[in-house]
Amino acid sequence: MGQTVVEKIAGAHRAEGGSSRLLKSGDFLSIRPRHVMTHDNTAPVMSKFRGLSAARIQDASQPVFALDHDIQNRSEENRRKYLEIEAFAKEHGLQFYSAGQGIGHQLMVERCHVLPGWFVVASDSHANTYGALGAVGTPVVRTDAAAIWATGEFWWQIPRTVRVELTGELQEGVTGKDLIITLCGLYNQGEVLNAAVEFCGPGVAHLSMEARLTVANMTTEWGALVGHFPADEITRAYLEQRLDTLRKTGSEERLAQANVDDWMKGAVTADPDAAYAARIRLDLSGLTPHVSGPDSVQVMTSLAELAARKVAVQKAYLVSCTTSRSEDLAAAARVVRGRMIAEGVEFYVAAASREIQQQAEADGVWDTLLQAGAEPLPAGCGPCIGLGTGLLEAGEVGISATNRNFKGRMGSRDAKCYLASPEVVAASALAGYIRGPAETSGETPERDFQSFAEESDGEVEVEIQEGFPARLSGRLVFVAADNLNTDGIYGKDYTYRDDMTREEMARVVMENYDPEFAGRTQAGDILVGGLNFGTGSSREQAVTCLQAKGLPMVIAETYSQTYLRNAFNNGFLCLESPGLVAHLKQTLAERIASGEKTIIPGESIEIDFASGKIAWDGRSFRFPAMSEVPQQLVIAGGVENQVRRRLEATKGS
Repeated sequence: MGQTVVEKIAGAHRAEGGSSRLLKSGDFLSIRPRHVMTHDNTAPVMSKFRGLSAARIQDASQPVFALDHDIQNRSEENRRKYLEIEAFAKEHGLQFYSAGQGIGHQLMVERCHVLPGWFVVASDSHANTYGALGAVGTPVVRTDAAAIWATGEFWWQIPRTVRVELTGELQEGVTGKDLIITLCGLYNQGEVLNAAVEFCGPGVAHLSMEARLTVANMTTEWGALVGHFPADEITRAYLEQRLDTLRKTGSEERLAQANVDDWMKGAVTADPDAAYAARIRLDLSGLTPHVSGPDSVQVMTSLAELAARKVAVQKAYLVSCTTSRSEDLAAAARVVRGRMIAEGVEFYVAAASREIQQQAEADGVWDTLLQAGAEPLPAGCGPCIGLGTGLLEAGEVGISATNRNFKGRMGSRDAKCYLASPEVVAASALAGYIRGPAETSGETPERDFQSFAEESDGEVEVEIQEGFPARLSGRLVFVAADNLNTDGIYGKDYTYRDDMTREEMARVVMENYDPEFAGRTQAGDILVGGLNFGTGSSREQAVTCLQAKGLPMVIAETYSQTYLRNAFNNGFLCLESPGLVAHLKQTLAERIASGEKTIIPGESIEIDFASGKIAWDGRSFRFPAMSEVPQQLVIAGGVENQVRRRLEATKGS
């Protein structure tokens, strides 16, 4: 069986794990990424790094700092934080981009910190952006970033891959933003949740690099961990342009001897017999402009239908790492040229980087936007993340070219937000209601989705590390809810209380989901959950409260990737077994239907880690093998302990 692109790139950056065989989805391994980007969250990563007692950055070429989120904040506290981050970068000889130079993800691609075949991560969910250049880009949490600084490595589980085959060519007036809005709205039942998305097919050649960056960026909102485009002639042309620009400005000495031909040699393609979890087919020529929302990327409406409703807007935004590049600004300028923003509408514009703004100024694009009444913001995140000028107020409606429209993200929870292309945002700002620059049809493509059965490698025998249990057994506790979020596991009323003891945490575990959970469960029980367990916020207490209760592990159909990372980073076992969960849902259907939230059937469940099998109800169910990488995390009691021990061993050698 061949490999997907993600499996190949992960293998090329493997530090350890998965033995010497070809890697496949579900495998755990240690990855040595080419770069790790942090932004304003560099400060808490610095704190974690110092807590590891690390004397130096293991590989100074890996970290990239880019201050971009809260750059409008002129407070002394924020100024001091920024100065501390800059001083840390100088002390360790790290790449540093100061506030105002641009959004971190844009700078990563613009300054050639991302190249075909590379594995690049960021302590930010939109690291998926890097896949536009034929790389694997994926997010990590802050603990991971600190571990990479200290050791050069972090652990990763290879996700399944969904193949998206594109044919045809976008019609005039249809953009990359419309493409990803359509995918998010058409396939909104978890089809790509926690998967890698591999775009392919003849339609890819008709997508510009800026369109690819927009699509890859918003695969995050689609639920994917990776959004990968093949490196082709579009990629080559983009890299040649970037290298030429950077050499002329002399802004990057490290690129003096760079060669695009060498960069393109890193391009990776999937094997013809690679195994995919599913396939989506989409004809680009059949797309029409669509809008996401309000308040959800999974809700999609054709622009034609919304325009007929004349949904009034008070604020419009062309900002963020999703759009705000040269093509986007130019497209918006063409719409507003010679006209004025409607009375009562505020239209905010920020370039994705200082270089992009300077180019827009030179081309007259920037002035066209300002003459129409647009309000400029510095090159950074700003209102997209709910910071700085121009936030939505209660009762207002916004139309935005950003990536997220979650309730309350861009301001008041009593506001509404829609997502659309830069052209639609500009046209809506002119009209005062949601519409496009021209009339469009309301056609929506048909779903074309096919899932594939997982192929088994047969019997698996895993070597059990010293200190890791070969078997575990306990009373099964079933929580049937899908998408159980972290607030249900550990409520917000306790999240910011630093005085909670482990005993107190154990008493309130699952309180928001089932107030009776803590009283009915006991130490040693094995919790089984549903689909996308632990979705929602990144609070680590949603893991540590289960540990405090004495539960040794969780088994679920799938997990939120952030929850999974927090779990193993705290030495807490998590297994995926869709077969077991499906059987439980079928067997216990009546109790689930009756509203029973915590179901305890009374039978023990047994987990055999050597064979990768779970036994319950006289049946056997499979789970991905626990290789030495996750075993070592559990043995150490989490990644911070593991890193400390590794650093201590290095000092002693």
